[in-house]
Amino acid sequence: MNKKTGNRMTVVMGVAFVWFTTHFGGGFASGAQLYSYFGRFGVLALLMPVLAMLYNAVFFSYALHFAKKHGVYDYRSYNNAFYGKYAPVFSNLFEIIYLVTMCLAPAVAFATGGATLSEVTGIPYMICTIIIGVFIFIIAIYGTGLVRKVSSVLSVVIIAGLLLVYLPNIAVGSGKIAEALKASPMDGITLRSALYSAFLYGSFQLINIAVFIQHAESFEEPKDAKKSMGIGFVINSLMMVMVSLGLLSVSQNPEIGQQSVPTLFMVKNGVGASFMTPIISVLIILGAVTTAVNMVAAMVKRVTAAIERGREKEKKECSGKLNRTTILVALICCLVDFGIAQFGLLTLVKKAYSMLAYLEIPVILIPYLIHMVFTRFDTKKR
Repeated sequence: MNKKTGNRMTVVMGVAFVWFTTHFGGGFASGAQLYSYFGRFGVLALLMPVLAMLYNAVFFSYALHFAKKHGVYDYRSYNNAFYGKYAPVFSNLFEIIYLVTMCLAPAVAFATGGATLSEVTGIPYMICTIIIGVFIFIIAIYGTGLVRKVSSVLSVVIIAGLLLVYLPNIAVGSGKIAEALKASPMDGITLRSALYSAFLYGSFQLINIAVFIQHAESFEEPKDAKKSMGIGFVINSLMMVMVSLGLLSVSQNPEIGQQSVPTLFMVKNGVGASFMTPIISVLIILGAVTTAVNMVAAMVKRVTAAIERGREKEKKECSGKLNRTTILVALICCLVDFGIAQFGLLTLVKKAYSMLAYLEIPVILIPYLIHMVFTRFDTKKR
């Protein structure tokens, strides 16, 4: 492999991991996300996550291919090019959904951190979300640079921590997992409902197109998108199957349905609970905090830029400095996210994310399918 080929594969792999680190967060690490969507499906819980990731891989690779081919790397320019004459409608609808996501994702992170801290310490959930919220607020206005610097390392640490926790529990709980796989699905569960759940899971992920397309600029050719998302599909699928297997070890326990943090419940009922519980708790909280900080900081940047539009001189003077506008916007964002978090982690992951999926179907899913058909997968000359 020559140097040029090696660099090209490094970029392809790097963008694949961007998908994983975007998908992966506190809701994933806590097990709440996978349990909410797939936990009741028995053996289908191992297949449905793979189908959801295949669905995402097709759409993400198509978006990245389009972005590279047409040289549009910020989501507004990309949407204007993609939707064409319908952009005045769909670009603005996309923007609204993205702003909803920017509020919802940090709220899920608040809820994840709060639920985990409450589970470990016994402190009431509301107080725990306040503690997490104060921590996130402080880091969002002072430490976003540090978060960016350690995010890659932290992602590796969290993945290693999940492997450390899940693999032994899967091995020790293999008998219970086998029983869960043989068990009949819960009443009313059909293949159709399992597929629909996988469809919803994949649909609420589609808004991540806004995050990914900027990375298409680093590709050498549009076809690199397909390779990158193929690798991302494998990485995401393997991690999801691993988490699903671990949760199957406790899926027959009647108490699992009342658990806000299924991963903690699995650890407490599995191997090495005394030392694994604090490890996974810290990792879940770290994952939640970093996700929330990134989202809150992005929202602060977006809102303050709008407020200060037309005040270029003041913006330059305040560039890189903490100011009252930044503090106030960050505080409002954190208060809104705190309020949303009070609905509870499982409710947010299942109900709110499903709502997001329904919003994305007419704005992203259907237009993309139409685009694929009428442009012959973006090969037809305009």
